[in-house]
Amino acid sequence: MVEESRALKVMTVYGTRPEAIKVAPVVLGLEADDRFESVAVVTGQHREMLDQVNELFGITPDFDLDVFEHGSSLSTIVARVLERLDPILVSEAPDAVIVQGDTSTSTAAALAAFHRQIPVMHLEAGLRSGNIDSPFPEEANRQVTTRLAALHLAPTTTSRDNLLVENVDPALVLVTGNTVIDALLTTVDKHVPFTDPQLEALSDPGARILLVTTHRRENWDHMGAIGRAVARLARQFPDVQVVLPAHRNPIVREAVLPPLAGLDNVTVVEPLAYGEFTRMLAMSSVILTDSGGVQEEAPSLAKPVLVLRENTERPEAMEAGTVRLIGTDEQRIVDEVSRLLADDAAYAEMANATNPYGDGHATPRILDAIEKLLTGR
Repeated sequence: MVEESRALKVMTVYGTRPEAIKVAPVVLGLEADDRFESVAVVTGQHREMLDQVNELFGITPDFDLDVFEHGSSLSTIVARVLERLDPILVSEAPDAVIVQGDTSTSTAAALAAFHRQIPVMHLEAGLRSGNIDSPFPEEANRQVTTRLAALHLAPTTTSRDNLLVENVDPALVLVTGNTVIDALLTTVDKHVPFTDPQLEALSDPGARILLVTTHRRENWDHMGAIGRAVARLARQFPDVQVVLPAHRNPIVREAVLPPLAGLDNVTVVEPLAYGEFTRMLAMSSVILTDSGGVQEEAPSLAKPVLVLRENTERPEAMEAGTVRLIGTDEQRIVDEVSRLLADDAAYAEMANATNPYGDGHATPRILDAIEKLLTGR
């Protein structure tokens, strides 16, 4: 146990935009709480998008590992995180290390901390798809991190139950809600202005918008079908504006974008900063995505979500009725989106479903749990 007379030094390590969004409320909470000394470490896995999130939330990292280079393999990223984080762990000697979710950054950071016998606090613990190859490599990452973690901060009871089935000590599992809701609710009310004037022009409250995001590695072979389906929907519903923030990966762009060329009601933009993206979520009518975070965020805004995947590690919103798995078959994408755009009753059924991911107060629960684990109080 840590002595009671000093603040607990807690290091948070993150590297991608989704991680940054979900750890931001926790980092800010640590900074504002006299019980803790916060040390923020970024790996730079998503450099530009990561910096945007830090700037939005007013977070200045204490250390930057700067591991990303174009063309880096997953193994290279993991190796760099291990190599560059270890001396910082030695010099800073934190009482605990927080990692989030299922990225290669989080698993590498958890392993580095484990090697130094520093307790690992796992945010968003316990998500499972049931298929170690899907999503790849996230499903394997989260299972490995579970084995390394000293405290499992599960976002939902389903995630907790997954951990208990795997014989994780129930005393080390806490259901907190998802910190993405904490971040979303503090950001969406800011009404962040769009940097792209095309999007500002769509802000008419009566407009119908189909927001499309796709990037997952498991879908790379299906990106052409996704692009063709979206093009068909744009032609079928000329009154609906399609907005597609295009992922920068050329594999994604070269497959998805060609079918959309020349369509007047399709707006393709660069990836949106988090504040702008939350505003676009709030403006949209239907969300078509393969993102994990969007499956959690959109239900809080009463937006139906159609997921371009065959399985999901986030079944809670499916059970609640606000998210539906539809896969990547071109015709099914067209049919499922068309149903929501043409059938008011079907739309209302999904839009009015309950969000199962929390109340926006996950952060104080997480800080209390960390203190309890480290001090026994």
